[in-house]
Amino acid sequence: MVKVQLAEIPKRRMVRRGRPPQQLAGEVETRILDAARHVFLEHGLAGASMDEIAALARAGKQTIYARFAGKEALFAEVVRRNVATVTAQLEGHIPASGPIEHRLASVAMTVLHWALVGNTVDLMRVGIAEATRFPELAIRVHRMAHELATESVARLLREAAQSDELGTLPAFAPERLPTTARFFLSLVFLPLVLRALYGEKLETLRAEIEPHVARAIPFFLAACRHLPAH
Repeated sequence: MVKVQLAEIPKRRMVRRGRPPQQLAGEVETRILDAARHVFLEHGLAGASMDEIAALARAGKQTIYARFAGKEALFAEVVRRNVATVTAQLEGHIPASGPIEHRLASVAMTVLHWALVGNTVDLMRVGIAEATRFPELAIRVHRMAHELATESVARLLREAAQSDELGTLPAFAPERLPTTARFFLSLVFLPLVLRALYGEKLETLRAEIEPHVARAIPFFLAACRHLPAH
């Protein structure tokens, strides 16, 4: 009989079963979303290939489909993450003291500097371009992005005004704050972004941010101060 030492027996590699650790799962999802963003910007939604996204993300298609039902769901999540990223970056950009005009201008300039970068504008163009082929998706993505932006700006406006007499005005009452935030976005955000969507150079528009905000904020504050109580 030949005695075999335990040390001589090759050890089998242990295989983990079940779900991957949360940190690893998050890293995989980040790779998928980064790859999807790149492919969508390169080819649009209709021209995007799940095979190309999987290869770029170094993930199997089964891994992608386990997280996202298809290209439409993946695109919606790319847009949601894009908006969520900027809203997270906005936190802490409001000066704790100083005139309300300066605090609101800080919010406005932060939003616009984020928006007027190439990939953000290009991603918005993809959504608009695909509206004919995917109308329900376009409506859903636009509504989601608008609601996230409105919620974030409403929170920032409330924080900016709480140490100022504006906080007592009807425009900043909790039930009216979402409307006030939408007005802020329409007045401050949309004019320059629409020009970017129509092809004006981003460098030119970024140079206009400060004078644009200097004109828009006093107008916004005047409207808030003159809003009737009912």
